[in-house]
Amino acid sequence: MNPVAKMLVIFGVILIIIGLIWQVGGRFLNLGRLPGDIVVEKENFRFYFPVMTSIIVSVVLSLLFYLFRFFR
Repeated sequence: MNPVAKMLVIFGVILIIIGLIWQVGGRFLNLGRLPGDIVVEKENFRFYFPVMTSIIVSVVLSLLFYLFRFFR
């Protein structure tokens, strides 16, 4: 199998797994509604920016990619 195709398949499977965890685990993990996420609500306007959620996801992904590279 072509290395690029193999890499795309692996990334696709990883995205599917992350999507399932996010969908099912959203009830338990409470991602997206953490303290530090910015929510501005007005009469007919709602602005939402998940700062803490973005930081946590970034740290977890950085650790996963580090471990993947370390054991490779």
